[in-house]
Amino acid sequence: MGAPFIPRAVFPTLDSLPRSYFLGHHRSGLTKMKSLLSSIDLIIECRDYRVPLSSRNPLFESSLAGRERLVVYTKRDLGSQETRADAQRELLLRKWLAPSSVLFSDHRDRQDVKRILNHAKAHASALNTLTGSRLLIVGMPNVGKSSLLNALRQVGIGKGKAAHTGAQPGVTRKIGTTVKIVEGSEGSGEGIYLLDTPGVFVPYIPDAEAMLKLALCGSVKDTIIPPTTLADYLLYHMNRNSSNLYSAYHSPTNDITSLLEAVAQKTGRLQKGGIPDTEASALWLIQRWRNGHLGRFMLDEVTEEALRNAQDPKEFAPSFSQAKRADKDAKRARSRSMSVTAA
Repeated sequence: MGAPFIPRAVFPTLDSLPRSYFLGHHRSGLTKMKSLLSSIDLIIECRDYRVPLSSRNPLFESSLAGRERLVVYTKRDLGSQETRADAQRELLLRKWLAPSSVLFSDHRDRQDVKRILNHAKAHASALNTLTGSRLLIVGMPNVGKSSLLNALRQVGIGKGKAAHTGAQPGVTRKIGTTVKIVEGSEGSGEGIYLLDTPGVFVPYIPDAEAMLKLALCGSVKDTIIPPTTLADYLLYHMNRNSSNLYSAYHSPTNDITSLLEAVAQKTGRLQKGGIPDTEASALWLIQRWRNGHLGRFMLDEVTEEALRNAQDPKEFAPSFSQAKRADKDAKRARSRSMSVTAA
């Protein structure tokens, strides 16, 4: 009988990883949001349920201050197993964000969507205005803002998609027109309208593992971090939860190359001569997890200690000039690493 499988206790630190994905349309989008703030009654900030701490963008807290905020943790269906531990984590997040309101959502669950609509209706009713209510939906790239907007519109007024969605970030690049999600009534005046916005990334992320988490969840394009590195990070987390998650392809392992070669053979992702295409297999594996087929679990640790240690917004989001300098340093480090490897 072989020795029992022991998963890795930690994932190796990768200092050469890029730490920024703050693009031009992120900056212009944030500037436009600030200019619209005077006409906005409520901000809905979306965060990814699987990375509830890493998907927080302090830029929204600093730039869009002064308006009531509802924090919606999207994609709950991809991170929750409806256990007592999940409920305890959700309670901790509610306490952490108080006095802001917090909801947890799967945009395909009508009851979840109705809870968000009811919150918006109650807020509009309290305003008691004849001109209706204007809401702004914000969040990091690919956290599900547009999907949530479409769901609110479908459940709220029975109409189809108003915003384009996609598997990669950057589908929404400009602030669009307002979309009605609740018909006018005595309580909400002309109705409730929601404005979709482009995802805005943090200028710089000092924690390399947080960058891996966001990339694995799809907040940056899959070309930014090597797919095999992301697949290895996914394997690390799958093993922490259950090595049975990939049992259809391989026995328990910490070797990502071995797993990807097995996936390639199993799924037919082979190059000329039958050589396993490990990069294509890595992308396929990552997408399977993103769609909930390789386990539903959080990547962030949500504990009282983790929330106490959550970084101050000023420390988490340095100035744009600091971010540029840090990104240049990271690029130089990667270039040196590649030169050493080539030699």
